[in-house]
Amino acid sequence: MNGRPDYLQPAALADRALYAPLSGLLRATGDRLPSLVQLNGLIEAHAAGLTSGQGASVRFVPPGRKDLPYEHAVFASGEVATRSDNWHDYFNALVWAAFPRAKAALNARHMHELGRARLAGASARGAVRDALTQFDECGMVVVGTAPGLFRALAQHQWETVLWTARKRLMSSSRFLLFGHASYDQLRTPFGGLCAKALYLVVPKTIFQRPFEVLMAHVDAWLAQLFGDTSTALAPSAFAPLPLLGIPGVARENAVRAYYADARQFRPLGRRTPAPVHLWSGAAVEAL
Repeated sequence: MNGRPDYLQPAALADRALYAPLSGLLRATGDRLPSLVQLNGLIEAHAAGLTSGQGASVRFVPPGRKDLPYEHAVFASGEVATRSDNWHDYFNALVWAAFPRAKAALNARHMHELGRARLAGASARGAVRDALTQFDECGMVVVGTAPGLFRALAQHQWETVLWTARKRLMSSSRFLLFGHASYDQLRTPFGGLCAKALYLVVPKTIFQRPFEVLMAHVDAWLAQLFGDTSTALAPSAFAPLPLLGIPGVARENAVRAYYADARQFRPLGRRTPAPVHLWSGAAVEAL
């Protein structure tokens, strides 16, 4: 016992709900945030050979070393600006290790959109880059075998799925958090904390594979999704998902009344629900 609260110790977060994609890295970190030298060693030991969207070797460096915008520096040299003793940037590095293909694809798509905007003489970020940033910060893939439950979640039928069908939901689904900002916020969670979710229905043969294999499949699927520059992308592609409503994440959601709070569990209203994606099998071929 070191007297420090759990939310200040990486290893203590490893067994918390929603931290499973990073659990091995969190345990390996220990009870304090690593230095940049230690962080680079940790990432290399767990995910050697990370590359940027252009294929440059990724390494985590102090901010301000080059006069290049963030995504440009990552793309061209693999240098990811990372502040020391900073949870947000620490989680960003861990997500690079957990979802290496998807992170590289996000970086490549940012650069593609920047080039397209420059050719068009546009200065605004645009919907695609807004979506990429939202998912990078707060994204989640909910992967499972029950399309009806996912459609109901996309339609904001919160109580129906998260309370009435919670046992079925948790036995047929995995909640794979991607966004590094959300990992940071979940250390000390607050009401209204939402992910930008993608719902992915997979065959049972994929879902029942070991967790690390399922993670690799989802990583490859995300890389294909974000890497397809012919496909339109906007923030509306993601479904808001109240993280504290996921069974097991907050003690308070163990009673039905928790889901009656419309400030956190907002109705969909007249908005169009986000799509539910069906597994095509192409992601397996990318492994």
